[in-house]
Amino acid sequence: MSQGAETIGEDFALGIDSAAVVEGAPVRGHVGGKDAIMVRKGDEVFVVGAFCTHYHGPLAEGLVVGDTIRCPWHHACFSLRDGQALRAPAFDALARWRVEQVDGRIFARERVKTAPPRPVPARVPRAVAIIGGGAAGFAAAHALRAEGYDGPIEMISADSAEPYDRPNLSKDYLAGTAQPEWLPLRDPAWYREQRIDLRLGRRVERLDLSGRRLLLDGGETRDFDALLLATGAEPVRLPVPGAEGSTAFYLRSVADADRLIAACSGARRAAVIGASFIGLEVAASLRARGLEVHVVAPEAVPMARILGPDLGAHVRRLHESHGVVFHLENTATEIGPGGLTLKNGGALAADIVAIGVGVRPNTALAEAAGLSVDKGVLVDACLETSVPGVYAAGDIARWPDRITGEAVRVEHWVVAERQGQTAARNMLGRGERFDAAPFFWSQHYDQAISYIGHAPAWDRAELSGDPASGSCEVSYFAGGRKLAVATLGRDLDSLRAEVAFEKAMGALL
Repeated sequence: MSQGAETIGEDFALGIDSAAVVEGAPVRGHVGGKDAIMVRKGDEVFVVGAFCTHYHGPLAEGLVVGDTIRCPWHHACFSLRDGQALRAPAFDALARWRVEQVDGRIFARERVKTAPPRPVPARVPRAVAIIGGGAAGFAAAHALRAEGYDGPIEMISADSAEPYDRPNLSKDYLAGTAQPEWLPLRDPAWYREQRIDLRLGRRVERLDLSGRRLLLDGGETRDFDALLLATGAEPVRLPVPGAEGSTAFYLRSVADADRLIAACSGARRAAVIGASFIGLEVAASLRARGLEVHVVAPEAVPMARILGPDLGAHVRRLHESHGVVFHLENTATEIGPGGLTLKNGGALAADIVAIGVGVRPNTALAEAAGLSVDKGVLVDACLETSVPGVYAAGDIARWPDRITGEAVRVEHWVVAERQGQTAARNMLGRGERFDAAPFFWSQHYDQAISYIGHAPAWDRAELSGDPASGSCEVSYFAGGRKLAVATLGRDLDSLRAEVAFEKAMGALL
């Protein structure tokens, strides 16, 4: 996440040969010591910052699409023309420089600091309320201001912390390699400067949609004109004795992570119940802290239902090579102070037990308000619910997906952020469909799995490459139609798959 001290490549301020800049192939260099890339599109040449503003991904290894560039790590998208972050997970713009072409050479001149004028909204709500301070809620508030909305914005969050980077909790933060100050998406001053009324540790008790009013805990009422429901999800509680005891931990919030980290002090053995993405990320992080780690899960191959047998088996071998012990085709029947008992009659000693067996969407508020709910809050292609002016985004939203042809609900961080951005723009009358292909990433030691698309069920998986080599691609099909692609060590292929899905969805218009 931190920027390196050394610059690479030529100094664009001194000029480079025009022939060295090939269309679609970013050239890495710098401008007077500031890291930059140079990108050609036809006769135009752009010079922008070399690293993604999300997690410092190397944009020289990204994919140029039209006059945009996409980050190879987490698929953020930036405009080459003005440097603006067009799609989450990045929100900050890239640095950019004026470009001049003289006698067959290309020069980066002075840095351009002017931001593009904010658009005038087609619709201006009197007041916007956002319920939820997670990915979707933050992204919506950010987008409302970026899109020119100048009215009141109130964000009500049950969490006691300002919006933060939740995916990091099970990864670097739990492993001890990310500092607490890395987590907040913005510091408190930003909310004041943007005039976003952020109410932390508060809950909405009831929604009066006809009266455009919400009731907070404590009896306070607030009026709104447009509303975003982004209430997220909560961990599924394990229904066995001891699952709520002092040695059992669920991971959803930064407070949960801090409690788990505190429990690691003096602990020697940990058990992880669940071989999901979050469960195995927790396992890797606890190994990084030097704990002995055992994973208990009912499946025969970790994550085979999502990733297929080949990639799932590789993930298991990867964790085993780092000392994780698996107890598969098994479940916990009781958790006690010294460990847990298993369904097969065995027992595991454990000082701490981390439980990751899925999450459940928080739809109770929406359902009580009379919104259409069916395995999530039902929304249309613009993320509007059954009540006009009321939108839903993130873990609770179930929207018409044009890849699968079905209504889907996806629990991915980047999906939630992008839905928040789309919902915000539609509050302002943009009429934008949510057609981004779902994307997530999962980190296991030094290997990252990228997944694009959505394949809740598939009948054929095609493997290209060898997972053991650290480079492979798996495509998932249902009825002959490609629904998703998972990659390991093939970031460009993941980006290309994303573009292919976007083109396929466009063809369905």
